[in-house]
Amino acid sequence: MPHKLPDESHLVVDVTRLDREGETLEGVTGEIVALDERFVKSVGGVEYSLFAQALGSELLVRGRVSQRFELVCSRCNEVFEHEAVIPDFTTSVEIDENTQFADLTDEVRESIILTLPAYPVCREGCKGLCARCGKNLNEGPCGCAEESGDSRWGALDALNLK
Repeated sequence: MPHKLPDESHLVVDVTRLDREGETLEGVTGEIVALDERFVKSVGGVEYSLFAQALGSELLVRGRVSQRFELVCSRCNEVFEHEAVIPDFTTSVEIDENTQFADLTDEVRESIILTLPAYPVCREGCKGLCARCGKNLNEGPCGCAEESGDSRWGALDALNLK
């Protein structure tokens, strides 16, 4: 049964054509980390520079993978670009004499997703949004009157307990 090479949205190693000493694989895939989320959007495919080598019953793959994303800042709600980089990507795939192709797509996708920040911030000094009017404080002050003290305790302060 002939094996078909998956479309460009996969990262596949042709084990049968791999050099005995290993081989460097470089390029850009199609979009394999398509999250289709409101707050995280992939921009293009995964760039990779990998060294693949068949060692007995395993295919060892090491190298660098990266992908660009548009993220929404968790403080100011602005969209910014972020590059997820894995400089030391490593995976091992079990192979045998009948293995023609090794699909690395799932391992690469999972590794990239794990590098994405849980609370993305557009820049270290992001001031966020005004809690009252919602203005982006990175663009300047909002003009809301400053409160004196912490109003969350106002109801208890009003109780005259003596």
